Amino acid sequence: MPNDVSGIGGWLLLLCRVLIVWQPLTLAVTAPGALDSLPLRGRGLAFILIARVFVSALGIAAGLSLQNRRASAVGLAKIALIVSAAMDVIVYTTPYYPNNRPPGDTPFYIAASIAFYGVWLVYLGRSRRVRNTFA
Repeated sequence: MPNDVSGIGGWLLLLCRVLIVWQPLTLAVTAPGALDSLPLRGRGLAFILIARVFVSALGIAAGLSLQNRRASAVGLAKIALIVSAAMDVIVYTTPYYPNNRPPGDTPFYIAASIAFYGVWLVYLGRSRRVRNTFA
């Protein structure tokens, strides 16, 4: 049937790229500025930076698993998305990670982050391509 799409393409390929490229790139861009604040912000910032590295590594593992069509890839990707959303909420709501958000905008950042990861979770749960590729 022509509607039975499978394989790594379309939105699934984009998700792989988000997990493999975008998350580590975001960390690489923001971490140096945060490291400059390490003497001032202390252990809390160090813990968040280490956690962000592990979350990014989990995302890379999930993206590579999806790309290579591993059996548990979808489950790992869901875990990576949930952990990434939780990490974003921690970064946005704690005073340890430096930011330049205007006052009062933090709830919008949190909502956008949760919506972003939520859409990807819904996609993984409902996509015909994901179902056909990993069935």
